[in-house]
Amino acid sequence: MTIQPALCPACSSEIASGLLSCPSCARLVHADRLTELAATATQAENAGDWSGALAAWREMAALLPPGARQRAAAEQKIVALSERARGAPSARNPRNWWKKISALGPVGVIAAMLGKAKFLLLGFTKLSTLASFVVAFSVYWTLWGWQFALCFLLSMYIHEMGHVAALRRYGVPATAPMFIPGLGAFVRLRQSPANAVEDARVGLAGPIWGTMAALGSLAIYALTNNPFWAGVARAGALLNLFNLIPVWQLDGGRGIRSLDRTRVGMLAALTALMWMATSEGLLLLLAILLAFRAATKHDNPPDDWVGLAQFAGLIVALALFCLIPIPRV
Repeated sequence: MTIQPALCPACSSEIASGLLSCPSCARLVHADRLTELAATATQAENAGDWSGALAAWREMAALLPPGARQRAAAEQKIVALSERARGAPSARNPRNWWKKISALGPVGVIAAMLGKAKFLLLGFTKLSTLASFVVAFSVYWTLWGWQFALCFLLSMYIHEMGHVAALRRYGVPATAPMFIPGLGAFVRLRQSPANAVEDARVGLAGPIWGTMAALGSLAIYALTNNPFWAGVARAGALLNLFNLIPVWQLDGGRGIRSLDRTRVGMLAALTALMWMATSEGLLLLLAILLAFRAATKHDNPPDDWVGLAQFAGLIVALALFCLIPIPRV
């Protein structure tokens, strides 16, 4: 079957597949869609929905030719909206959301928890996520038994959904989590973050959510005194601590993108102190690699004290999990 080339509605010139503008008259191929997205972005901004506005502007940037004046303007808008998304929650998630929900009493609190649970279940609605989860579960089941394998994979899944939540906040399109037995899981981004700070926030969101999952397991252990949950908590903490190693494949490599050499050096010193307090070898490896990155870092990112606080808080919290004795179950 012969595929007919697209014709420009303005000058009737043929437009090859993949082009974003007409080679003859420079008319934008996706002009109609761009007009729709501009209206969507304006409506979202007026409502204070920075995430929705970011998603629209990112799609617009992808439909504009590289080097075009309109694309440069769109990319500048994305950077500006990214700062707003970091500084203030969207209209769908206002700053006083917890106060409003708490005022409704236990019913409101339960509703909020169910909302989070609904988001966490979102990934399993994708066949690729569910299928890869089942494959990974079958592999880990043979190694550790089904109970520990299931809890470990769920901890990993919550970690990845932390990335998804941050990506949604910044309007970055991405896939649902995918599991690879023996290598972990990942979320594939369809666009790049707008800047180093945005990338760092997305990178650290996974370990932050993963730490919350470990805290949940620790809470169950405190309530039941079942050593199984202590093991799940420590395993989850070690998984997230490993992800803080500052290499490009892991979250730590993204987490230090917004930090200068001095701040990375501060993290290295803190990690060394936590290693001395816990004797956890993974912390020593992390301290050495952070010190190396501090010595070899050449970029000059903006002062990101929030990113430093997040990374430092993760190091301290996850190091304390290493004090949990490994139970025999």
